[in-house]
Amino acid sequence: MPQTQVSCPRCRQPVPANVEQLFDVTSDPGAKQRLLGGVSNFVRCPYCGYEGRLATPIVYHDNEKELLLTFFPSELGLPVNEQEKLFGPLIKQVMDRLPAEKRKAYLLSPKANLTYESMIELILGKDGVTPEMIKSQQERVALIERLLQASSADVRTEIIRQNEKLFDEQFFALFSRLAQSAAQSQQPKLAEGLAALQDQLLKETEFGRGLAESVGEMEAAAQSLQEAGQGLTREKLLDIVIASPSDARIRAYVGLARGGMDYSFFQTLTDKIEKASGEEKTKLEHVRERLLDYTNEMDRQIEARYKQAQQFVETLLKQDDIAAATQANLQNFSQDAVDIVQQMLKQASEKNDYATMGKLQKMIEVLQQASAPPPEVAFIEQLLEAPDAAAVEKMLTDNAEAVNDQFIEALNGLAAQVEQQGAGNPEAQALSEKLNMVYKSALKFSMKKKMG
Repeated sequence: MPQTQVSCPRCRQPVPANVEQLFDVTSDPGAKQRLLGGVSNFVRCPYCGYEGRLATPIVYHDNEKELLLTFFPSELGLPVNEQEKLFGPLIKQVMDRLPAEKRKAYLLSPKANLTYESMIELILGKDGVTPEMIKSQQERVALIERLLQASSADVRTEIIRQNEKLFDEQFFALFSRLAQSAAQSQQPKLAEGLAALQDQLLKETEFGRGLAESVGEMEAAAQSLQEAGQGLTREKLLDIVIASPSDARIRAYVGLARGGMDYSFFQTLTDKIEKASGEEKTKLEHVRERLLDYTNEMDRQIEARYKQAQQFVETLLKQDDIAAATQANLQNFSQDAVDIVQQMLKQASEKNDYATMGKLQKMIEVLQQASAPPPEVAFIEQLLEAPDAAAVEKMLTDNAEAVNDQFIEALNGLAAQVEQQGAGNPEAQALSEKLNMVYKSALKFSMKKKMG
């Protein structure tokens, strides 16, 4: 999309921006993602640092969902008749592109939106995203921004105190995604700020403290199970659980080894209790009580999560455009939801339900595309598997079009990141050496290519 010179709303300096007024999803499927993703009508000023949405009139059209929406920014201050004159040619473009059989009554009454947010809610609502889901996400994003902009740890402490109820599983899941994104996009200052904020959140929020404790207990439990190795039987697992120093450790074992805690496992524990006496019997009874509590709790949570995930997937399957609905809801896909999709596909296949299979396949294609690494990362992984420098040079030559500035920048950033982690870690050090070799070869190849 060609860029347009616009004036920065704050400092009035000329800056480039992608300005777009007509988002016709019917003729241009990518238009929806440009609108929702902030690719269009968004300005980032290199002079004063301003970032924000441009005041741009918008027409949005989706024939399949019978949506024709308009939004006119109030700050432009034009009367309604002037707004209609501006929207007229854009709506005419929509009409002209449609064949006669697809021109329906909704085209005669475009729905005007007083705010940009109400327009986005209408679009997402057709994809099964409720206003409550949007509001909940926005609240937590805004809270993270406030915490990052806070002038000191004391100010953050006060913000945390005032918003204690928002620090839940959803918040920490969102925070984790933002931290990963910052690390992958090579934003060291943001990543550093998020890391410092995370340390404070783990100490000063109730959910964070519980998360930190559970992570520590989980690591200790995982180490114990790993040390048992191939010799981990139900009897050995029971001995490890009985030796737990705390209830939190028992809970961690349940989280890691729930599958091994079946009827036979509990029968063995009951036999031990019947043969024991005194303090030993009291301890074993306590362990059984905790195990029953934690396994029942875990089973209920799994059942509830899967039920919620199934409802979420079924909602998307009811949408007219499955691919678009999946794309718009990628941030709401949990591993449970992915598992449900796979289970439903298997069930549909067994029943020869080709209509449902087709919808699920479209959903899976979008999920696979979203989870695939960027092309430059995938190419780097291939280069790292090369046996020697000569093989690296051949791969670079065979894929010359992939060796661009973006690839070199990604390779350099990854090499620097791994080098920092290499101290005292033989595996990371070996990977760092291989990355540096690949980087030097790629940089040399890139320079030769530019020189012709």
